[in-house]
Amino acid sequence: MNIRNISTRTIVFAIITIFVGLSGCERIPQIVEPTPSEEIAIGVVLTQTGRNASVFGKYVEEAFELALNEINDSQLAGSNLKFITVDDQGTVEGAIAAYNKLIKEDGVSVILGPTTSSATKQAFPIAKEHQIVAISPTSAARGLSAISDFTFRVALTTDVLVPNGVEATHAKLGYQNVAMLYDETDVFSTDGDAAVREALTAKGVVILGTETFQGGETDDFTEQLTRIKALNPDAIFVSSLPGEKPEILRKGHELGISAPFIIRTLTEADVEAAGEAAEGAITFVGWGTAVDTPGNQAFIEKYTATYKIAPNNYAARAYATLYILAEAIANAGSTDAAAIRDALANISDFDTILGKFSFDENGDAIYDPKILIVKNGKLEIFE
Repeated sequence: MNIRNISTRTIVFAIITIFVGLSGCERIPQIVEPTPSEEIAIGVVLTQTGRNASVFGKYVEEAFELALNEINDSQLAGSNLKFITVDDQGTVEGAIAAYNKLIKEDGVSVILGPTTSSATKQAFPIAKEHQIVAISPTSAARGLSAISDFTFRVALTTDVLVPNGVEATHAKLGYQNVAMLYDETDVFSTDGDAAVREALTAKGVVILGTETFQGGETDDFTEQLTRIKALNPDAIFVSSLPGEKPEILRKGHELGISAPFIIRTLTEADVEAAGEAAEGAITFVGWGTAVDTPGNQAFIEKYTATYKIAPNNYAARAYATLYILAEAIANAGSTDAAAIRDALANISDFDTILGKFSFDENGDAIYDPKILIVKNGKLEIFE
C-alpha cells in the first residue's frame, strides 16, 4: 500500500471539505471573484475624413455609438461589444487598407462598413477570402452581398427601391418624358441610373436625354441642367452620393426648372441645405423621420438630444445594423464568424426602426420601402 497516495488523497479531501463548508457559510466572503463578461471586438470602417465624412461618417459613427451604449447597458448581445474603428478616408483604397488591418492585425471576426457601394464592392471580397462577417449598413448597389455568404447589407438595394418608387410615382404623377442626371464615377449612382432606366422602359416612359458628372469635382451643374431644361421633361431622375444633391436642387431652382426632381435617399440635411429649392423633390428611401416603425420616434428623440442634430437615413441604418448584429450574436452564442453568419442569415421579421427586418438568401435586407416628398421644407410620406 502506498502511504504517500493515501496521505495525499486525505489532505485533498480535507481541503475540499473545508472549502465547501466555507462557501456554504453566508458570513464568509466568496474567495473567487466573478469573471467579467467577455468583450467582443467589432471592426468598424468609417469615413471620418475626406469626401462625405460629414454626411456618412459623422452620422454613422454617432448612431453606432448610441446603439453600442444601449446594447451594452441592456446586455442584448450577451456580452459587451467594443469597437475597433479605422478611418477609410472616403476612398476605396482606404476601405481596403482598413479591412486588411482589422483582419490581419486586430483579428476581428466581424466588420461593419464600409459606407459606399464603390468601397463595399472592393472590400467584401477580402471578407470572403478570410471568412469573416462583413455588414455594410449603407451601400445599396445590386449584387454586392452575393459576393460571399459572410457578407450582408442593411440598406434596401437598388432592385428593391427603384422599381417600387417608379411604380408609385408614375401612377401618381403620370410622367411620360423624363431626363436623367448621374455621377459616372460612383457605383451606387451608375447602378441606380441603370435601374431607373430599366423601370422606366418597362413603363414605356421616354428618356429624352442623359447628363453625367464626376462626384467630388468642382461642378455647379449649370451646363447639364441647362441642357435638361431645354428638353422640357416631366420629371428629372438624379443618381448621386449626398455631396452633390443640394447643389443640383439649388441650380435647378435657379434655372427655373419646374419638373420635379426624383432623387434616391434624400435626407433632411440635404433638404435643409437646398432650402426652398428642395420643395417638391421626391425620394425613394428605407427610412424617414415621418415613418411610424417600432422605436423610431424614440430613436429620433434620443439621437437628437444626444448629438443636438436630427438623425438622417445613414444614421438610422447604422443604428439598426448594430441591433441586428447584437441579436445575431446572442442567438449564435459564439464569437465564431461562421456561427454569427448563420445567425444573421436566420434573422426574420426582427423589429427595428426600419420596420420588420429579414435577410434574403443573398444577405440583402428585406423590409418595406418608403417614398417621401418635400413639403414645406419637411420630408413627408408621398401619397
